[in-house]
Amino acid sequence: MAQSESSSPAAAASAKRASRPKRSSYYRWRTIFPLLLIAPAVIIILLVVAYPMVYSVYISFTPYNLLRPDTTLVFTVDKMFHNYERLLGDKVFWRSVLNTVIFLAVTVNLSYFIALGLSQLMARVSRGQGLMRTLLMVPMMFAAVLVGFQFAWFFNATVGLVNNVLLSLHILQEPKAWLVDIPTGMISIMMATIWMNVPMLTIILLAGTLSLPREVFEAADVDGAPAWQKFRHITMPLLQPFSLIALTVLSLDIARAYDIVRIMTGGGPANRTEMIWTYAGRLAERDSQYGLASAMSMVGVILGVLFTLYLFRQLVKSRVVY
Repeated sequence: MAQSESSSPAAAASAKRASRPKRSSYYRWRTIFPLLLIAPAVIIILLVVAYPMVYSVYISFTPYNLLRPDTTLVFTVDKMFHNYERLLGDKVFWRSVLNTVIFLAVTVNLSYFIALGLSQLMARVSRGQGLMRTLLMVPMMFAAVLVGFQFAWFFNATVGLVNNVLLSLHILQEPKAWLVDIPTGMISIMMATIWMNVPMLTIILLAGTLSLPREVFEAADVDGAPAWQKFRHITMPLLQPFSLIALTVLSLDIARAYDIVRIMTGGGPANRTEMIWTYAGRLAERDSQYGLASAMSMVGVILGVLFTLYLFRQLVKSRVVY
């Protein structure tokens, strides 16, 4: 009897030890299996995004020319910033920087305010809101190339829709070359970019507006606050995090205007619509100066990152709790 009692704890301990490897292997496999599932996506991202980015940074410090493949291996410390020094003395580069700043300032702000107005109007619509959201999704389905061709036809000097309408209304006496004139060329590109970006911003701001706490607005109604004060002192502060998220997404996505600029104006006239990314593309395609073009692209990336960090900093400061 005593022998059987003494052997039972030993048997239980041995059985417990025998089950430990299986349990530990199960937990180990449960940890590794999700990593195996995301591994293909991570590898693809590294190959498609990370490697080209690192390689672009590398060749920006070299005099790499596509017509001379041996130059990609030329890397000397004393001349590693030669491409960046050339950019400082390039007048077209500074013109493209100025155009990019103006383009970003106008398109981002106008896109935001138009989307803000549309989102506030849609939030007050009780019927047909789903249909309006669906219609807003239509411009988002168009690639930037198609948007460029569409607006290039709108502003065409001979068969464009804008000229035909204005001539039929006798507002213009003769066709106007909208895409060739200096002020109207940039305005045309801005209009195309705004049309492409407003739907995305509107959907983000509409989602933010519909998620705002109604108790605050009900308390303001009890106090007799007018609609403008409610919008200014309640809606805008509460909506600011959503606004900054939308602006951050837009600032990162604004480089899609490369296709629009190339199709509508090609950077002209006289480089008046040249952007950083279009000028870099022209240097790479026309002159095969991939080192200089990569250096210019890195400058654009740095400016975009700084702008995004600024927006995120404002996002943290703008949190409002009622």
